[in-house]
Amino acid sequence: MPLERAEAHAAGRETVRVETRARLVRAVLAFLDGNGVRLSDEERARFAACTDDALIESWLFRAPFVSSASELFTAE
Repeated sequence: MPLERAEAHAAGRETVRVETRARLVRAVLAFLDGNGVRLSDEERARFAACTDDALIESWLFRAPFVSSASELFTAE
């Protein structure tokens, strides 16, 4: 595979990772919103800035069962 093609392929994979991460964060926020959990701007920014896929996944699994964002953050 020529170098340019390999670079384009790698860039495409990274784009997919970033988009998937954003979807998962939106799902976490939707669970929290659906459960009536109010978030501060700082908490929303913290969710949005996270690049740790495993952490986001753990938030997603726990989000339906918490009553505050701090419950998700304290388990980090």
